Amino acid sequence: MRIFKTAQEMSVFSRKTRRDGKSIGLVPTMGCLHEGHLSLVKSSLGSSELTVVSIFVNPAQFGKNEDFDKYPRNLEKDIALLKDSGVDVVFAPEAVEMYPEGFLTFVEPQGGLEEVLEGEIRPGHFRGVATVVAKLFNITDPDKAFFGQKDAQQCLIIKKMAQDLNFSVEILIMPTVRETDGLAKSSRNSYLSAKERKAAPAIFKALQMAQHMIELGENNPAAVTAEIRKMIGRAKLLDLEYAVVADPETLRPVESIGSRALALIAARVGTTRLIDNMLIER
Repeated sequence: MRIFKTAQEMSVFSRKTRRDGKSIGLVPTMGCLHEGHLSLVKSSLGSSELTVVSIFVNPAQFGKNEDFDKYPRNLEKDIALLKDSGVDVVFAPEAVEMYPEGFLTFVEPQGGLEEVLEGEIRPGHFRGVATVVAKLFNITDPDKAFFGQKDAQQCLIIKKMAQDLNFSVEILIMPTVRETDGLAKSSRNSYLSAKERKAAPAIFKALQMAQHMIELGENNPAAVTAEIRKMIGRAKLLDLEYAVVADPETLRPVESIGSRALALIAARVGTTRLIDNMLIER
């Protein structure tokens, strides 16, 4: 397995791989790898001749008073996991490599997707996400890039960016990987105390309840979100930030639930902020 620290080294290798006629799969991560990341890796290994995993905690997507400084990092362990998984290349740059002195150019999503939900609570977050993913696409030149459904809003924004900026990469959104009790796998789960970890699956249970209501014929999104709020409100240690039943493509709240809807929840479990969602079809 090769490990590259600079964009130039990674780009040279990618170009050579392209000249050799091999396809490239990219799995962008911020490290602290878990089974969710490894499921993306497995998907890439199964459909690409060469798999690149990037490990970069992107400072541009963290706002003031967010958890950039304490975000979990364990590069040595991550590299060992990826080596065991059969990954071909790890791209693990430092911040100064991705944002050198004098860096001025950012990708600014517009059109509404970036303004709602996470974008409203975390101003500038998707500017940082779009910029770093665009850079990763340019540096690694992948045929396919793999992302997790847990970050549904991020996935929609990245797909739109790739389309608008003519990146020749296929964006593949893979199912959320969960713990046995339903909690979505997340690097931030490591922040949870034992009591908080026990309480956190209430988020998934609320999504299941929403799914059940809609599948039984509930068309009123306000009724669904009201029940979510009640359930989260009864759960100890949880503080709901938002609960929305939205259009799966625009993330705008719907007035009436049709054949497809996306239920999204953000909540704090103690001091840890978690997000989750469920695509509901009937």
